[in-house]
Amino acid sequence: MAERVTHKFIERGAHKGKGIAVFTSGGDSQGMNAAVRAVVRMSIYLGCKVYFIKEGYQGMVDGGANIVEAVWSSVSSIIHLGGTTIGSARCKDFRERAGRLKAAKNLIGRGITNLVVIGGDGSLTGANLFRQEWGSLLDELLKNGEITAEQRNKYKILNIAGLVGSIDNDFCGTDMTIGTDSALHRIIEATDAIISTAYSHQRTFIMEVMGRHCGYLSVVSALTTEADFVFCPESPPPENWETRLCKKLDQERMAGQRLNIIIVAEGAIDRHGEPITAGQVKKVIEDNLQQDTRITVLGHVQRGGSPSAFDRILGCRMGAEAVMALMEADENTEPCVISLDGNQAIRLPLMDCVKRTQAVAKAMADKQWEDAVELRGKSFKRNLETYKLLTRLKPPKSSFNDSGDLKEGYVLAVMHIGAPACGMNAAVRSFVRNAIYRGDMVLGIHDGVEGLINGNVKPMGWSDVTGWVGAGGAFLGTKRTLPGTRIDQVAKKLTEFGIQGLLIIGGFEAFQAAIQMVHERPKYPAFQIPIVVIPSTISNNVPGTEFSLGCDTALNEITEICDRIRQSAQGTKRRVFIIETMGGFCGYLATLAGLAGGADAAYIFEEKFSIKDLQQDVYHMASKMSDGVQRGLILRNEKACENYNTEFIYRLYSEEGKGLFSARMNVLGHMQQGGSPTPFDRNMGTKMAAKSVEWMVNILKDNVAENGKISCTSDDSAVLLGIVRRQYRLTPLTELVPQTNFEHRIPKEQWWLKLRPLLRILAKHDSTYEEEGMYMTVEDRILDDEQL
Repeated sequence: MAERVTHKFIERGAHKGKGIAVFTSGGDSQGMNAAVRAVVRMSIYLGCKVYFIKEGYQGMVDGGANIVEAVWSSVSSIIHLGGTTIGSARCKDFRERAGRLKAAKNLIGRGITNLVVIGGDGSLTGANLFRQEWGSLLDELLKNGEITAEQRNKYKILNIAGLVGSIDNDFCGTDMTIGTDSALHRIIEATDAIISTAYSHQRTFIMEVMGRHCGYLSVVSALTTEADFVFCPESPPPENWETRLCKKLDQERMAGQRLNIIIVAEGAIDRHGEPITAGQVKKVIEDNLQQDTRITVLGHVQRGGSPSAFDRILGCRMGAEAVMALMEADENTEPCVISLDGNQAIRLPLMDCVKRTQAVAKAMADKQWEDAVELRGKSFKRNLETYKLLTRLKPPKSSFNDSGDLKEGYVLAVMHIGAPACGMNAAVRSFVRNAIYRGDMVLGIHDGVEGLINGNVKPMGWSDVTGWVGAGGAFLGTKRTLPGTRIDQVAKKLTEFGIQGLLIIGGFEAFQAAIQMVHERPKYPAFQIPIVVIPSTISNNVPGTEFSLGCDTALNEITEICDRIRQSAQGTKRRVFIIETMGGFCGYLATLAGLAGGADAAYIFEEKFSIKDLQQDVYHMASKMSDGVQRGLILRNEKACENYNTEFIYRLYSEEGKGLFSARMNVLGHMQQGGSPTPFDRNMGTKMAAKSVEWMVNILKDNVAENGKISCTSDDSAVLLGIVRRQYRLTPLTELVPQTNFEHRIPKEQWWLKLRPLLRILAKHDSTYEEEGMYMTVEDRILDDEQL
C-alpha cells in the first residue's frame, strides 16, 4: 500500500547536519542526472550534508575519493545530460559481507545514514539487504575497533529511499521508470528515419529494441510507429506466427502499402519459451514473400542522448520526494521506492515492488502469459490491447452493400476546432480505423466549423490515414471558429450528412463549441447525438484533464530549444536568457519547461508577481553568477502580466546585471507547435480515439428508438475525455462549466501549480515556501482513491 504523506511546510535548514548520499547503480538511463541534481539541492535546502558516491556500490566499498561532498554548483548544468555524471558500475565486492562491511565503515566515517539509490531492482534489493545487516555490520566494526561506541550509537539507523532508473520500464509499482520516455524518443526518431528509406525502396525493416525481460519499449514503439507486427516477451505470438506474419505483410502490400515495420524485443520468445530473433523473422519473410528485408539493431543508442522533458521532470520530482522520505523516516520506517502514480510522486514499500517484479519473471517462466501481462499493470495491458485492436489480421468489414448503402453500423464524424497540435493526426487515424473495423462509416470534416458549414465533408477509408500517427499538424485542417450565430447552419449540415456521432479534437475552442451544441439540443435535434471532445492543445488549458494532446511535444520542443540557446553561450561567460513561451493565460508550459530546463525563474499569470519579486530575482541571479554559475535561464508565459512583459524583464536584467552578466531575449513563437509528435502524444491520441469509438457506440445503442431515430439528451451523452489520476475519464461537459474560468480560458484548478515550490527550491531561492501545493494532503489522496 502506498504511503501518502502530507508536507504542509518545508522549512529551510530543518534537518541541519544530517548526512545523506546519492549514488547510481547498474545500467545508466537518461534522467538520472536530473534526479541526482534534485537530491543534492533539496538536501542542501533542508540543511543536510550531502555526498556523491561515485561509481555506484563499487565506490561505496572503495571509499576515499569516491565519496565526496556535493555543493550547489556541483550539479549545475547537468540536467540536460544523458547517462550519469557520478558514474555507475556493477560491483561483485558488495555481494559479499566483507564488501558491505567496508561500505558501512566508509559511510560512518562521513556521518552518512541516509541513502538515495538510483538503479534497477537488483540495486534496490542490495540496498535493502545492506539496511537489514546495518546493525550487525556496525557491531562488527565496533568489535574490530574501526568505529567508536559513540559512532555506533549515533549512526545506528540506516534509511533507504530508492528511485528506479531503467529504460525498460520493467519495475512493478510505478507507471514509468526514469529513462523509459527518453528511450522511446530514440526508438521513434530512428524508426521515423528508417520509414523514409523503406518507403523509397519498398522494403521491410525489422527493428530490434531493448527489453530482455520486458516488452514495454517494443509494444509502445510498435503502437506509435504503425508497426505491422511486434514480438515481446510477455505476450508471445501464436504457434503459427510465421503464417500469420506473412499473411499480414502480404495483405498490406496488396492494399498498396510500400513499406512494413516489424518491432522485435531483444528478449522476444515463442509460446515454448524459445527465443525469436530478428534473424529468424528476416528468414521467414525472405523465404515466403521474397521481400527486400533489412535488420536494424538499435542497441545502446536507446540509452544515449539528452533526456526528454518528461524524464527530467520525473527525476526532479522523484529526487525531491526521496529526500523528504528520508528526512521523515525513523527506525520503524520501511525502505521505500519513489513511484509515479498518475501525476503524483508516491512512496511504496521497496521489497513489495521487488517481489511483484519478480512475480512477472516467474509467470513468464511458468508460461502463464496472461498473468504476466496482468502483473505488468494496467498501462502495459492497455497498450498491448490497443495495438492488437489497430492491427488485426483480417480485413475490416465493408460498411456498404452492393447498392452503396450503409448496411450496418453508424455514421460517425471527426473534426478539429482550435489551433493545431501534435497528436491530432494519431487520434484521427485511430478513430477512423476502429470505427471502420466495426462496420461504421467515418466522415472527415475539413477545416473545422467553417468547413462543415461549407460542406467540406468527405468519407475516410482505411488507407486514407496510413502514415498519420507520426505526422505533426492536422491533416484534416483546423480553425478556431466557433458555431456562434451560425449554430443553425451547423445543425443543418449535421442532418444533411446524417451524422450520428461527433468527435471534436481540439483546444479550448473545441470545448466551447461542444458546449454551444449541447445548449442548443432542445432547439436542434441534430445535436442530440453522442458528442465527445478530446482535448488537444499545447497550452494544456482545457478543464477535465491533466494532459492535453500536444502539450508533451511542445514541452519537449521548448526544452530542446532552451538547451540549444544555453549551449550557444558556451564560450560566453555569465549570460542570462529570457525566453517567452506560449500558453495564453495558462502557465503550464513555462512552469514544466522551467523544471525540465533547470530555469532560475518562471513567471506565469496564475502566480502573481511584483516589481519587488523581479528585483529580488535579479539580485539572486547576480549572487549565483558570483558563485561560479555561468548561465541563467528565465522563462515567461506570454500573458503572465500585461505590463511586466518579456521586453521589460529583458531590459531589467540587462540594466541591473551590468558588469556582472549580459542578457538576451528570445520569443519562441510557433516553433512550439511544430515538430513530430512525441511517443506520449502519439500513444495518448491513439488510445483516446479508440476509447471514443467504444463510448459513442455504447451511447448510440442505448439511445436509438425503434424507428432508428437517435435522441441523446442526457448530460452524460456529451463528454470530454481526459486523463485524471492515471485514469481515462469521461466527464459531462455540463459538469466542467462551473470548473472553468472562461475569461482567461483556464481551469479553476490546475494540478501542475503544485510543482511551483519545487521549481523555486531547485533554483535556490532564498525564501522559505509553503508546500501545500507540492504534495497532496492525506485527505485529498484518500478522496482520489475512493473516486477511482
